Amino acid sequence: MGKGQELYKKAKTLIPGGTMLLSKRPEMFLPDQWPSYFSKSKGCKVWDLDGKEYLDMSIMGIGTNTLGYGNDEVDAAVMETVKNGNMSTLSCPEEVYLAEKLIEINPWADMVRFARSGGEANSIAIRIARAASGKDKVAICGYHGWHDWYLSANHNDGDELSGHLLPGLSPNGVPKNLKDTVFPFNYNNYEELLSIVENNDIGVIKMEVVRNFGPEDNFLQKVRALATAKNIVLIFDECTSGFRETFGGIYKKFGVQPDMAMYGKTIGNGYALTAVVGTRAVMEAAQTTFISSTFWTERIGPTAALATLKVMERVKSWETITEMGNKMRNGWQKLADAHDLNISISGIPALSTYSFNCPDAMGYKTLITQEMLEKGFLASTNFYAATAHNDANLELYFNALDEVYQLIANCEKGNLKIENLLKGPVCHGGFKRLN
Repeated sequence: MGKGQELYKKAKTLIPGGTMLLSKRPEMFLPDQWPSYFSKSKGCKVWDLDGKEYLDMSIMGIGTNTLGYGNDEVDAAVMETVKNGNMSTLSCPEEVYLAEKLIEINPWADMVRFARSGGEANSIAIRIARAASGKDKVAICGYHGWHDWYLSANHNDGDELSGHLLPGLSPNGVPKNLKDTVFPFNYNNYEELLSIVENNDIGVIKMEVVRNFGPEDNFLQKVRALATAKNIVLIFDECTSGFRETFGGIYKKFGVQPDMAMYGKTIGNGYALTAVVGTRAVMEAAQTTFISSTFWTERIGPTAALATLKVMERVKSWETITEMGNKMRNGWQKLADAHDLNISISGIPALSTYSFNCPDAMGYKTLITQEMLEKGFLASTNFYAATAHNDANLELYFNALDEVYQLIANCEKGNLKIENLLKGPVCHGGFKRLN
């Protein structure tokens, strides 16, 4: 057992759930074997507590580091802020400069509020939108965080959020009187949304513009038209998709503008900053309610975001990561075809994932992580691209993955058994209680 697993064993006795983020929980990757903690990161490399170096061909800080870990220009700006002071009785000017920049990127918007996490930004947006519409009920499509307003959907008629990324999310602790205030609808199912709107007093529609696949039959245009006709506030959650395929929201690809949008993950290249942008008519409603937090005023977040946006715009990062993501997808498919394996690839190119179309899919996913880890890679069945990744990284990755696919092919042919190849339990596929 390495130092990381030893520390994680202790963590589970001190921290409920072991980690602060489900997506970083070792059980989601390789139970009992994942290195769990890092000592250093740079570019697309990560070092564990034992000093072992890995090439990160997985989720790059849960998609936060599109410019790679420890980007020199962003870090230099942050270090200057640390030197000059991160906090004071006065506000930092960077939040005004950042608001100006985000409105320039989103010319339909007029005002901005900042937070530090995606869940906060989503809750801020919902509060403002409800205040602006004067209505409580919300229609949602996608994943929007952990707060009460969102999880309350699972009070309706069972596990309604299971089709929205994560199955098994319990609403335990969420007030039951929030039942029937949030109504999930499926992407590209306009009739389902229309029915929700017509049968409930909906004041807000909140959705991810794209996740695993894109819009069909003018879906986004229809949603926009419906929101306008019914005087509903339309929110696009771009915490994940923003700055992946355009300089700004992915909504720009489809010619549809929201009333509000949230940005997170990419915007600070690993430093905590999220933004809620919106029209003046909607955002001014923030002054009729109470939204306020001390550490939303610290200086490092907006400083990092300003530097990150500057680098992104100069190097056109969204083009680089989209190209790299497409190369990865092509490589997966080519390798699968060579070994006669059936896989399904989904997500936008820069946030690509795949699954095996067979009963042992989760076992094979675990095997990939196990074997690739031994070969010096942090890897699973997904890939979040960064500008730090290059063709040489991909070549090393696919040479190693080829050997693992050969093992999987032998399992599929009946020559090997997956349970004999795994050195520990199969990885988790959704939310589960530990121990």
